[in-house]
Amino acid sequence: MIHNSIVRNADVRDLPAILDIYNAYIGNGIITADTVPVTVEERMPWFKQHNPDARPLWVMELGGEIAAWISLSDFYGRPAYRSTAEVSIYIAEKYRGKGIGKFLMKKMVNACPKLQVETLLGFIFRENQASLKLFAHFGFEEWGSLPKVAELGGRMHDLLIAGKKV
Repeated sequence: MIHNSIVRNADVRDLPAILDIYNAYIGNGIITADTVPVTVEERMPWFKQHNPDARPLWVMELGGEIAAWISLSDFYGRPAYRSTAEVSIYIAEKYRGKGIGKFLMKKMVNACPKLQVETLLGFIFRENQASLKLFAHFGFEEWGSLPKVAELGGRMHDLLIAGKKV
């Protein structure tokens, strides 16, 4: 399956499909802190902050449809942190458990030297064992914990900070 995929820089025309994947995670209480679906208009500033040379947003196409996306985003928005980036990855439900997460994460980690990224961070809810396992597979360690900082579904959730020096 992965061998028949195309990984490419996202185009603005991909944003609805990117958001379809992202919005499908809202409401499960362990993946995202958004509580209502995000619109294209709301997400446009986020989309425009990505660029292929430093903060890529890649989509994976399978059979002509976007199956997953992965991105790097600025951490904390100050110049001293320019070599640090937050990695985000989301996979469409029907493609989960097929190795896509490992494939995309490996590709992104390998691209970091060219992108001048020395430190990768992931912000993951403690209950999100699938993401924690994926990040651990690539050598991410728990660098911090923010206890009970997010209220989702009437419950408070811990946010873990996973980090890796590239």
